[in-house]
Amino acid sequence: MLTVSSLSGAAAFAQDNPMVGGAAMYADKNIIENAVNSADHTTLVAAVKAAGLVDTLSGEGPFTVLAPTNEAFDALPAGTVETLLKPENKEMLSTILACHVIAAKALSTDIVGMVKDDGGEHMVDTVGGCKLTLKTTADGGVTVTDENGTTANVTIADVMQSNGVIHVIDAVLTPKSSM
Repeated sequence: MLTVSSLSGAAAFAQDNPMVGGAAMYADKNIIENAVNSADHTTLVAAVKAAGLVDTLSGEGPFTVLAPTNEAFDALPAGTVETLLKPENKEMLSTILACHVIAAKALSTDIVGMVKDDGGEHMVDTVGGCKLTLKTTADGGVTVTDENGTTANVTIADVMQSNGVIHVIDAVLTPKSSM
């Protein structure tokens, strides 16, 4: 089980957060309020809207969101995103997106610690019912592997939000055998 980390001190300002998609990320805004400003996450935002998850991800949390970039969605087989965005595929889209959400706040230092404590990899359950394997890289980075063997690299870690944290990733994670 993923442990929850708490922040000490006052709310962080944008300069304490990395820029994402050319936009400042504000620690006093929630996941949705910040994500809509990232030019690298327009596909993710459209998918969250189509799946009806805006209210959920605007909620109290805490959440750790593994946020795939537009390039990650573009790497899926041709037509996949368009198919998933159709109203009749809302349930499948919602499940896929929920595989990117952990119901706890886990900073990169927390993840690295859990991986080390577990001997090199740490399993975590997502709100979508997916089991993800977290590992660290030789240069101190973090990778996330889904049940289908897709591995995403965390490209921007620890983007603080009022209701959790975002880690930007370079691949779309999917439930077992969904794609």
